[in-house]
Amino acid sequence: MIQYALKCSQGHSFDSWFQSAAAFDKLANTGLVTCAVCGCDQVEKAIMTPRVRPARDTVANTTPAPTPAPTDEINMAKPSPEIQEVLSELRRKVEENSDYVGKDFASEARKIHLGDAPERAIYGEAQPEEAQSLIEDGVPVAPLPFVPSRKTN
Repeated sequence: MIQYALKCSQGHSFDSWFQSAAAFDKLANTGLVTCAVCGCDQVEKAIMTPRVRPARDTVANTTPAPTPAPTDEINMAKPSPEIQEVLSELRRKVEENSDYVGKDFASEARKIHLGDAPERAIYGEAQPEEAQSLIEDGVPVAPLPFVPSRKTN
């Protein structure tokens, strides 16, 4: 897994995890990497500082240099009211315009991709291994920035 600092064409900065550099490139080239704030699909890697672990034999008394505060970074752990509003609107649109398939997401997405089920927009839940397999097989999927509401019959 690799974490990238990303920036959209609207200037929003955010981080996201990818299976590999190649996985990011594949998703970005197909427009499946979108801004966590505005949903724009014009996203590129931003300049970032690599995380390097110090050698084990470094002096214990060394004080790490202070990290400068980011200027335009978004804290997704405590989203602002504007971000919460955007996420709520995204959730509403997803729920209105697609079918919730729950934990059957991976199998249903594969069936749709292969033509064994009618083509339609779906959302649901998948284990990381299932999502990885779908991506490797060319099935267009993207993670949602929220946990789907579980629907009951």
